Amino acid sequence: MASSPEPHPRIRALNSAAESRAGEYVLYWMVAQRRAHSNFALDRAVRRAETLGKPLVVLEALRCGYRWASDRLHAFVIEGMRDNARDFQARGVRYLHYVERESGAGRGLLEALAARAALVVTDDWPCFFVPRMQQAAAARIGCRVEAVDSNGLLPLSKSPAAFPTAYAFRRFLQRELRPFLDEFPAPDRLERAQLPREAALPREIESRWSFALPELASLPIDHSVPPTLERGGSTAARHALARFVAERLPRYAEQRSEPESDAASGLSPWLHFGQLSAHEVFRAVAAREGWTSAALGSSAAGKKEGWWGMGATSESFLDELVTWRELGFHLHRHVPDCERYETLPAWARATLDLHTSDAREHVYTLEQFAQASTHDPLWNAAQRQLVREGRIHNYLRMLWGKKVLEWTASPREALAVLFELNNRYALDGRDPNSTSGITWTLGRFDRPWAPQRAVFGSIRWMSSANTARKLDVKPYLARWRA
Repeated sequence: MASSPEPHPRIRALNSAAESRAGEYVLYWMVAQRRAHSNFALDRAVRRAETLGKPLVVLEALRCGYRWASDRLHAFVIEGMRDNARDFQARGVRYLHYVERESGAGRGLLEALAARAALVVTDDWPCFFVPRMQQAAAARIGCRVEAVDSNGLLPLSKSPAAFPTAYAFRRFLQRELRPFLDEFPAPDRLERAQLPREAALPREIESRWSFALPELASLPIDHSVPPTLERGGSTAARHALARFVAERLPRYAEQRSEPESDAASGLSPWLHFGQLSAHEVFRAVAAREGWTSAALGSSAAGKKEGWWGMGATSESFLDELVTWRELGFHLHRHVPDCERYETLPAWARATLDLHTSDAREHVYTLEQFAQASTHDPLWNAAQRQLVREGRIHNYLRMLWGKKVLEWTASPREALAVLFELNNRYALDGRDPNSTSGITWTLGRFDRPWAPQRAVFGSIRWMSSANTARKLDVKPYLARWRA
């Protein structure tokens, strides 16, 4: 797979300004793809810096005032910042990691750096507060601001609309993805970069803002959600990827649904924080298979198996990494408010609204859910895993969502509870895939199911009893008992 020198379908101007000839450097404002490798945005910034003959400056900032900011999320990002500081310093690039000590303390930093920049390059990320933040910032910056899409294998600009099902999106991928499988970001663009010496930082910036990393305890964030044992950063991400491909991928298709199996990839936290790229994961799987794009199938029938031309277990994993993961990104690009109840499919809203007044055998509050205080031992076990590890086993996560729909007073309340629990505790929350998974619980990307049931109507139903019959949950229950 070759590296694309300038992936135009991935570049989007956020303002109408031109590059500034008087600028002293090219600024890469790193907000979502938090890594120094396999990164289209970094590739673009390096190429423009080389062409203009200017140094590269990288700013990676972390606010403290965003919703759900906690020790858990901050620790993961800060661990990544330490890796990035090492990687950029080794390549002679000026890298600034800035963590706000109080809400609003970082206001003006980006504009101060951009005032001396020839060009600002940032990450095109369609979720959470990032699009609004970038548009507001670009309007205040006097030079050109570009957002570069490194989210997935298919550029966001290439889909015409949101897709109703994974099957429909898979068919589209099988028709459109082929040319982009030969255009990947460089594994290490900085290694061969021809850049001027490291840029000097303006004195007024150094005197106003501190770039030392603070202690978590000193920050005004939620200290009740502690860090997990999982470490953030590109080093930990690459270790996890190597372990998955070597040890877990061969068992993925057969064992990933078993609660106590370690066959699932577990890569979603690093993918969410941009410390690992989907392109890097795909490269590793393809290398294991000895694969090239010549192996691709010619049919675009939307089948899960056979199109990639890889082994069954690798194809099963790629359907999750590419089809399901990117389905959520393209949904957010075309339906920016897709977390709202009103954006669910019409059939799903109709059946849920019809059954909103149905009697519920159990109704719990948000805090009862958060404290794993329901009557259901399996649901409680899944919630305890979320609180402790920042994740839930993939199959049980679906059950976890379905039961919240059953045990809240209305589907709207269920949606709010699911987003709150997921975004508060999950390392991979606040992500397009969070939206996909949570709204799937209420019918998105699905179809009507018979028979009609109380509360659910024709929404797909799941139960703990059926799950226990299908899977061996006893070891899982033992590990996550109160």
